[in-house]
This record gives sequence, C-alpha cells and structure tokens, in this order.
Amino acid sequence: MAASWQIWRPDRGRSFKHEGILVMLVMDLVLQSVNGYLSSPHVGQEAPYSRDAPHGPVITSPVVPSAASVSPTDKENYTSKCPSGGLCSRLPADCIECNYQHNCTYGKSASFSCKPRKGVHCIGETGHQESHFVLSITCQFCWQLDPSQYRCSNSTNCMTVSCPRQRYNATCDVLDHVHCLGRRRFQKRLFCNWTGGYKWSTALALSITLGGFGADRFYLGQWREGLGKLFSFGGLGIWTLIDVLLIGVGYVGPADGSLYI
Repeated sequence: MAASWQIWRPDRGRSFKHEGILVMLVMDLVLQSVNGYLSSPHVGQEAPYSRDAPHGPVITSPVVPSAASVSPTDKENYTSKCPSGGLCSRLPADCIECNYQHNCTYGKSASFSCKPRKGVHCIGETGHQESHFVLSITCQFCWQLDPSQYRCSNSTNCMTVSCPRQRYNATCDVLDHVHCLGRRRFQKRLFCNWTGGYKWSTALALSITLGGFGADRFYLGQWREGLGKLFSFGGLGIWTLIDVLLIGVGYVGPADGSLYI
C-alpha cells in the first residue's frame, strides 16, 4: 500500500498540461484587459494625445497681435464716417483720440490734446495736415449733456398715463459730433414718453360731437367705458361732459398707456 503512490498514471500528466494551458489563457486575457484599461482615457483625464494636440484656433507662435493695432473691419467702421481732409476740430468723436483730464471746472471751457486715429487725415486752421491738435469742449460728462445731444432707447412697456409718472431704464448714445468726458454710452432713467399714434385733437373732437355714444372711448381703445356710455346715453349727458373735460386736460389717454401725438 505504501508503494501505491509510486504508480504513474498516463492521464495525470495530460490533465496537468490542459490545466496549465487554461491558466495561461486566463492570464493572457487578464493582461490584455489591464493593458487596455491603462491605455484608455479615464473619466476626468485627458487622452494621451490631447495634451499635444491644439484645441481650436490656438496661437502657438510667440508673436501675439498687438492690442493697439486696428483690424481692417474696425478701421472700415470708423473711417466710413470720418471725412478726409476736413478740420481736425470738426471730426466726429470716433475719429479722434484725446487725452481727457477730469480735473477741469464743470461747465467751463477746457482744452485737451488730441490726434486723429490711424487712417484719418485732417487739417488745422492753417490748412496744413496735422497729427496733433487741441480740442476745446465744455467740461462735463456725457450723461450731463442736454437731452438734444444724445439719443435714448424708447420703452413701450410702461404706462405714460399714470400717477405718479412711471420711469424706465434707457440706454443713451451721444451724437457723433458731440464731445464730452466719460463713456459715450450710458444708462439713464427717463419718463415713459412713447406714443401709439393717437391724436389728442381727434379724441377731443369725438368727445364733443359723438361723446354721448362713446365714440371717444372707442377711439382710445377703452371698449368697456365706450359700451357703458353707449347704453347709458353718455350717462344722461353727465358722463359726456366729464369726458370732454378729462380729455381736454389730458387726464384720460389711450388705453395702451401711450402719449398723444
């Protein structure tokens, strides 16, 4: 019995061989999986090639365009409204560059050193071309200008006939030939002043002649009041007289909240 372990079985070596091949195949699959996992980009990591590849129009040259240079598009934008050969002091504000100082006296005349922008040619009082000139303007910021010297956006979302009068935030731009200190585009709170095309004279005429039938209220877009006047015969004449007074003084206006023309 002690010698039974020495008996060699032919199929035992064959089973060891098959098991070794199976183990090698499993290890090969595991190594391929690990290698593929390590070489692939993980979540939150860049792919190995993305570090050297450019992303979009990146400038790799050490030469960076100068900020002071003017692109052809920008040059066309301001040169199209800059007269060539005119007086330097008459050039629009977008055509010149001035060294404005804010230490001047408000409301007084102040002189500043200016020069025409690149591509703009102008002459001085002597008739010779100048690269530098002196500009005299009134010392005030752009938002302090007279309302006739700037244009503001209009709002149709606020009521012009209200108490107290409503205001809105408007964006204002200074006119081209007006020079001032500070930003040429600014915000300002203005009273609602838009119009829907209703005429005060027409509304008053309808109130006097056909007010008893509610024609004035219908014209102003106030349909409920117009129907009330129509079926009550102008409130037996009392409502008609009251509307003549209210429209005459401008207290009753269009239903959309706009101003009369």
